Amino acid sequence: MITGADLPDTIPVFPLPGALLLPRARLPLHIFEPRYLAMVEDVMKTPERLIGMIQPYETPSGEMRLHDIGCAGRLTAFSETEDGRYMITLAGVSRFRIRREVEGFTPYRRCAVNWSGFERDRGAVEADPGMRREPFLKLLARFFDEQGLQTDWENLREAEDELLINSLSMLCPFDCEERQALLEAPDLPGRRETLVTLIEFALRGGSGEERMQ
Repeated sequence: MITGADLPDTIPVFPLPGALLLPRARLPLHIFEPRYLAMVEDVMKTPERLIGMIQPYETPSGEMRLHDIGCAGRLTAFSETEDGRYMITLAGVSRFRIRREVEGFTPYRRCAVNWSGFERDRGAVEADPGMRREPFLKLLARFFDEQGLQTDWENLREAEDELLINSLSMLCPFDCEERQALLEAPDLPGRRETLVTLIEFALRGGSGEERMQ
């Protein structure tokens, strides 16, 4: 268990469009670019083994920038393929806010980060007392049917609130800005409300840009 006192001031960041990591959730990743292979090797030498997942975005001028808020995960599983690629799993630890990008000699990006304001991420599993599960699952079933998605409905019905909401946030086919909105939700009820809003707009046929206005 990583506590607030163990969190470093600087972490490597992995800007990966569409890859959402949330606290206490797990994200499998397939690493093949040389700079990120080097990042994984360096991270495994650190006591915290943290990688910051963050969404990049393109400015109107065409410049690629990083969103201010990402989520750091601890590297908890690692395997190497015969052709030198890495298969890893990150366990979500805490969100962070970027203070500045750190210049250096690594081929990957590193950022000085601030962990304050996200203490809840390092606490107990969250519940969502206001969630009405059956109406929520009926809405989800309509969305999955429209999107042509399959799932294990029995496991969904039995899943704890946090596992249910965070898994759906990570797995549903939302665009980068929508995933960022889910990441930045202040708590689990807020994330569920954001998730419901995105699903309802998708069912009405709204585009991603329209949904986030």
